[in-house]
Amino acid sequence: MRGVIPARVIPALVVPVWRTLPWRLLGAAGAVGLLVVGLPRLSGAHPDPWTALALLRSAALAFALGLAFLLDDPARHTTTPVPTGRAARTALRVALVAPVAAPWWTAVLLLAPGAHLPPAGAATLEAGAACVLALAAATVAVHRTDDPRPGPPAAIALLTAALLAPLAVSDRSVLFVGPRHPRWATAHEHWAWLPAGAVTVGCLALGEPLAASGRRLTGGPEGARGPRDQPPPIREPGPQAHDRSPPGEGPAHVSVRYIRSVSWTVKPRRSYTDTAAVLSAST
Repeated sequence: MRGVIPARVIPALVVPVWRTLPWRLLGAAGAVGLLVVGLPRLSGAHPDPWTALALLRSAALAFALGLAFLLDDPARHTTTPVPTGRAARTALRVALVAPVAAPWWTAVLLLAPGAHLPPAGAATLEAGAACVLALAAATVAVHRTDDPRPGPPAAIALLTAALLAPLAVSDRSVLFVGPRHPRWATAHEHWAWLPAGAVTVGCLALGEPLAASGRRLTGGPEGARGPRDQPPPIREPGPQAHDRSPPGEGPAHVSVRYIRSVSWTVKPRRSYTDTAAVLSAST
């Protein structure tokens, strides 16, 4: 069945998929996240709990922006008709990155400055929600467009949402609160719904659009020939063509009109004057 990877196929797919992953972007995003939390420690600063939480959120957002490019595949249009479905290939990409993301986040927690850091579990939940949202945005971009590099629009959407969410979220559905806020526990109950919803949306968008697949398999809209691209049919005169000629026209005039129509259909560069001259010379 398409979309299910047999056990014997997994070793053959690991190395090619590993090579196509955007490791440079992921490494740059991870380095930025480590710098965000490491520079205050190197400078000897002791931020308050709210600032420490903001640093952790910024590091998680940086890595999530790198994950938005995880599904970039320059060979997307050539791998669409292969037996292994897009859902299986996406799951394999995520599985290859997960062992790298886990130790990275552990290093971020160890480097985070401040004597009163937020609970590690709550910070990990927020970081996981950001990463899952990034992957869901990339999956939707792959599903909705034919672009082999859906990372830039997915990253822009994630960054815009991260910047506008603190302003748009109401006090009732509070999310961005400090560790000492009385609704800290309630806020993270709401945070738990974000990855759940993102996983649902991502799973629904894992399928390959049939219309887009059909366009790629047939060469796209540019390669398809529509009704307007077909040459016009050649209409030959019937057996009673001479009888239907207007008064005053004989068979020679009917032949001139027929040759003109054929020359216009088959050889557009040939003019009416040249056709009439050829006919007059022949008679």
